[in-house]
Amino acid sequence: MSYLFEMHLHDSEVSRCSPTPAAQSAEMYCADGRYAGVVVTNHLSQYTYEAKRFADFTWADKVEYFWNGYEAFKEAAGDRLVVLPGMELRFYNSLNDYLVYGVTREFLDSHGDLMAMNLKSFAELAHENGMVIVQAHPFRRHMEISDWKVLDGYEVFNGNPRHWSNNEFAAEWAKAHRAKIVTSGSDFHEPEDLAHGGIFFENPITDNEDLVRELLAGRYTLHTPDFEHTNEE
Repeated sequence: MSYLFEMHLHDSEVSRCSPTPAAQSAEMYCADGRYAGVVVTNHLSQYTYEAKRFADFTWADKVEYFWNGYEAFKEAAGDRLVVLPGMELRFYNSLNDYLVYGVTREFLDSHGDLMAMNLKSFAELAHENGMVIVQAHPFRRHMEISDWKVLDGYEVFNGNPRHWSNNEFAAEWAKAHRAKIVTSGSDFHEPEDLAHGGIFFENPITDNEDLVRELLAGRYTLHTPDFEHTNEE
């Protein structure tokens, strides 16, 4: 038996690029029937907080706003899916995105503005706190491939149909550099993105500790379905 998890999903509660509310996407994944769980990976980047209404937000305010996306999805899914918190982190003055797994509210509350860090300093902090960091869609246009010695791995299959992620190059790069972790995710933003990726875990995943342990142990296979690509961005 295997347990399919969505590893890359955004909702409109937080991610400005997603028009889909958490309640709607949760219902879609529950109705699909194949997924045991979802990791909600909303954007934590300067673009999340560009609107004027965020001008006076403290870091605590930003964390509260960010966490709401995960909580909304978890509430909507109820006991029908395992729902875990993650994030797609982007540092200031960079266009690269990093999927972080094992995220907790306590970690976000206690370490200040994570966007002001850099990959090396954040990766050290993440590892100290039991998390893993994977570069999202590393061969998409405008991305720069990050140091394989700092990262835990790469997203080698990104199922978003509106972006050309060059998945084949990502897979070859990860293989050549013996990445500890490779992931697949739908990069869900809109209803048409449903079930375009994920990971089949060999063992049940019930919490962050399970997720990180099984990723590091490599006890999984990737879900890499065919999908129709509409246009390059």
